[in-house]
Amino acid sequence: MRIALVTSSFVPRAGGVEEHVANVAVQLRQLGHDVVIWSVDQGDDVPSEFRGIPLRYLPCPLPARAPGPALRFAAAALRAWAAWRSALRRDQPELLHVHCFGPNGLYAARLARTAGLPLVLSHHGETFGDANGVFDQSALLRSGLRRSLRQAAAVTSCSRFAADDLLRFGLAPGAAEVVFNGVDLNEAADGKVPGLPGRYVLGVGRLVGTKGFDRLIRAFARACAEDAADGTDLVIGGEGPERSALEELATECGIAHRVHLVGRLSRPQVGAAMAAAQMLVVPSVVEPFGITVLEGWRAGVPVLATGHGGPPEFLEHGVTGLLIDPADPAGMSARIVELLADERRMRSLGHAGAQAVRSFTWEQTARAYERLYPC
Repeated sequence: MRIALVTSSFVPRAGGVEEHVANVAVQLRQLGHDVVIWSVDQGDDVPSEFRGIPLRYLPCPLPARAPGPALRFAAAALRAWAAWRSALRRDQPELLHVHCFGPNGLYAARLARTAGLPLVLSHHGETFGDANGVFDQSALLRSGLRRSLRQAAAVTSCSRFAADDLLRFGLAPGAAEVVFNGVDLNEAADGKVPGLPGRYVLGVGRLVGTKGFDRLIRAFARACAEDAADGTDLVIGGEGPERSALEELATECGIAHRVHLVGRLSRPQVGAAMAAAQMLVVPSVVEPFGITVLEGWRAGVPVLATGHGGPPEFLEHGVTGLLIDPADPAGMSARIVELLADERRMRSLGHAGAQAVRSFTWEQTARAYERLYPC
């Protein structure tokens, strides 16, 4: 089958959706499908292919209310639609598979209707997990999603928690198939990360409010008062608009010398940083799924993950990790201290996670999609 994966974002940007689409594309190709990736043109320099898979970056302008911008949109929309039609003629997909519905989804759904192609929608928590709250602000996205859900031949979501949010957009209960994320079990973990302390608790992710790193810093500040945390620092890997605020918070809490914001990490660096950590903490305010949990499992380290969202659906509390309440810094701090004081338990949780992660491969994710594709 010729499949176009239509994603809201792709390389050179990095994140959960980008990681998901990249790996699913590779696996679908290995399963014998012809795959092309269509992403949103954001006006920067972009590659023309990914691991031999063609990439198209398509314009997705949205209308504005003011007269001047509205007129400019009309011209931009005509050019954008021509670009989408050109991509359709060039790649001749038999199916459009939208990942993370946004402007990409609006254009893809219209193209599918026009061309008579089946549409598959994969929800990654964008309706509630977006740091900018775009679905709260855009009536066009809300109405477009409702229409596209009715149009779709199949709808998937990364967790049952995330799928339930689609009910407010008109999806029938149980209509979404849950397809978990995966992880590359053989990904290189040999990246060097300058400036890492000898012993540390780790957090990794984009530095935005929804990832909860401010709460992790407050929790770690409490932990620093306990003997078990002596000689242990906090490392946070990632970039984003909250970096300065997090640095200021660490100073305010009196632990700036023990908090290391090491910036964006490459894939090999993520693996290396996790493998050397005492534990991984995923303190998100809400997490649609949590690929980072799988990465921590793969590294064999104990994982503390938010109980708000997808992680409770696949992490067994007390066995393959610990669930924490990101709204309770005192409770989070207590869990960190308890583990730092109990090396045996840390090893037990790390080992159990390393066993559990074997059930979460990208091949399994791709095969789950393949089963849903209309023939």
